[in-house]
Amino acid sequence: MAEGTFKERYLAGEIPFEEIDRYISRWNNSDDPRTLAQYLGLNAEEEDVWIDESDDALQDMLDGQKG
Repeated sequence: MAEGTFKERYLAGEIPFEEIDRYISRWNNSDDPRTLAQYLGLNAEEEDVWIDESDDALQDMLDGQKG
């Protein structure tokens, strides 16, 4: 069974936000053709906040999407 993206698993409460570092490391060591944002499951708006602002800003944005 394929593992969900970072975003899917974070929103489901399966992993802490800090796991993003492990996903980034895994992507860096793979030949995955997707961009890092795609690999993490981020949309363009989320990617922009993450890059332009910070991890904390992205976490706040994702927390707003939690059910």
